[in-house]
Order: sequence, then structure tokens, then C-alpha cells
Amino acid sequence: MLLENKKIAIIGGGPGGLTLARLLELKGLSVKVFERDINKDARVQGSPLDLHEDSGLAAINKAGLLNEFKKNYMPGADRMQIMNEKGEVLFSDHDTKTEENFGYEYFRPEISRGALRKILLDSLQSETVIWDSHFASMEPQKEGWLIHFKNGNSEYADLVVAADGANSKIRPYITDIKAFYSGITMLEGTIYNASATAPKMNSLLRGGKIMAFGKNKDLLMGQKGDDEIGFYASFKTDEKWAEQSGLDYSDKSQLLNWFKEEYPEWSTIWHELFEGATIPFIPRPIYCMPLDQSWKALPNVTMLGDAAHVMPPFAGEGVNMAMRDALELSELLASDKTMYEAITAYEKNMLLRASEIARESLENGERMHSENALESMLSFFGNH
Repeated sequence: MLLENKKIAIIGGGPGGLTLARLLELKGLSVKVFERDINKDARVQGSPLDLHEDSGLAAINKAGLLNEFKKNYMPGADRMQIMNEKGEVLFSDHDTKTEENFGYEYFRPEISRGALRKILLDSLQSETVIWDSHFASMEPQKEGWLIHFKNGNSEYADLVVAADGANSKIRPYITDIKAFYSGITMLEGTIYNASATAPKMNSLLRGGKIMAFGKNKDLLMGQKGDDEIGFYASFKTDEKWAEQSGLDYSDKSQLLNWFKEEYPEWSTIWHELFEGATIPFIPRPIYCMPLDQSWKALPNVTMLGDAAHVMPPFAGEGVNMAMRDALELSELLASDKTMYEAITAYEKNMLLRASEIARESLENGERMHSENALESMLSFFGNH
């Protein structure tokens, strides 16, 4: 194994970075994860994730963590309803969905991000994750890189892997290709103690997901762990809407009025989402990397997940892609290839895979935000 006695630095402790660290440690390699959070409890984790058989679950299985995953996933959270603006249910698989289980090709079990992160963190050696390590810069040193952090510390690594998300600070060391705006922005809200704070929505959700479609505008929501609901108002708008809307994202009444004005055909039943949410709301313009992106591989730095191929969330593949990246990269790094050969092979396959999924995500986004989105999505799910 050519990476024996080499130091590997993973920048970013999200699912992709932690999965890679676990897989490399299982192969006996020396790896450190540098995470900007102060500690493991510093940040509330986002919406649940559904893992797929050939990507996220394949990585979990290879990491020897399937039993832990089974103890922590959310049975039934993958069930879905499609509704119109009035909240009328036009499609539901709650009572018709075939009972699926692990090993079934289309089984997509949901797990909260916090639970997945804990499983991965607990699987690592005690000194693997270095908290409070916010990447500042790096410079070539010997055959690798000297990495500088905002806390004043510096570390040498023979190989650096960027797992630091859509706004990666390491990506510019590899390529100057930038993401483009998809035309869609999502306004994110979270409801805690949902059974008491938003009882009607909580009951409507039935522990699963809801996709509600109007003309060019959607409401998307799902059950999170610990009696929480995550939801998004999703719509087509200008790229700078978040800054130029004039909205105070910490003012619930202002945001409810915005919803009434911008979603005028929508029933008052949805108002409970905005009334019950915890402030602030978070506007998220949705970006995508060019489908034909490519660059010349470097011998000692690469990237995975959103750092490499951020894309819209409308195919449910983001975390799954990151975990599959980690799986494929770990296998190649532990092979008899040189580091440069391993990175070259990994990036070639990763870019092809990402391009196909990004195209699907963009197409789904257009379908979901079209004039006839409701009819289109009912047809789509009726045929699947």
C-alpha cells in the first residue's frame, strides 16, 4: 500500500469526510479530520437523509456500521404524500408502499443528520477529529501541503481531501470552475416540539414527507428526529433575492405576510408552518456545478461531495454522492496505485457520475417548479 506512513488530512467533518476517515482507518492509514466546529455539539444538524443501496448504504456497510445504522434510522419517514395548494392529498404511499427492507434495491431509509454524524464520529479513533480547525490557507511543502488554520495552528499532510462543502476553500487550489445559479431559491424553516407547536401540520405529515405544488411554487417538508419538522418554501426567483427581498428572516409575522402575498392561492392551513417555526429562517439559493466540468488531477489534493459537485437537492443524491465518493476514493487510495494515479482515476469516475445526477436534479427542479408541476409530479410518481 503506497500510502502507508503518509499523512492524510480531510478538511470538513460532514458525512462525506467522516465516512472517508472511517474507511481509511479501517485500512490502517493515518488520517486526521479538521473540522471548523468548536465541538461535536456546536451546530444543529439539518434535514434527515435518505441513504441509497448503491451509495450511502454501500459506504455504511463497507464501514462496518450497518447494525448501528439500523438502530438509529427512522422507519416510515420515507413515506410521502403529494398535495395541492389546498392541502388535499392527491397521492400517498402511506398505505400502499410495499414493506421494504435492507437489501431491497429501492429501499431508502431515512436517518437524522445528527444520528448519522454520531455513528460516524463514534466509529473513529479518539484523536482523529481535530475540532475548532477552520481552514485558512495552505502552501506546498515537500511532497505535500502545509495547512494553516484560523486558530493559528498549522499541520503538514501528504494528501489533502476537501470535504468542506459547497463553499469549499480548497476547491480553488484545484480548479477555478464555479457553480452557477439554478434559478431556484428555498426558504428553510424548522419547527421544534411540532406535536404541540404545529399540531395540524404534524398530523398532516404522518411521520413522513409532504410535497405540495402550485404554479412555479412548492412547499416541501419532512419529519425530522425528536418531534421536529423541517420545511422549505421553494420558488423561482433572481439569484440575489435573499439580499434584495427586504425581509427580516428573524421576523415570523413578516415572513407569514410574505407567504400570503407570494403564495396567494394557497390555503391558510399552511400558515401554521410559519407561525410555529423557530427563527431565523434561512434563505438558500440553489447552485449547481457545470455538467461538463473537468480539470487536470493534482498528485496530492482532491475533493469529494459538494466541494466537488454541488447540485440541486431535487434528486435526493447529495449526501449519497459524497459517501460514494468516499467509498471509491478510499478503495483507490488503498490500492497499489500511486497517489496521482488513484486521484486521477477517482476524479474521472466521480465527475462522470456527478454529471449524470446533476442533470437529473436540474430536470427534476424544473419539473417541480413549472406551471403544471402538480400534474407533472403526479404523473411521475404514478409511473414509479
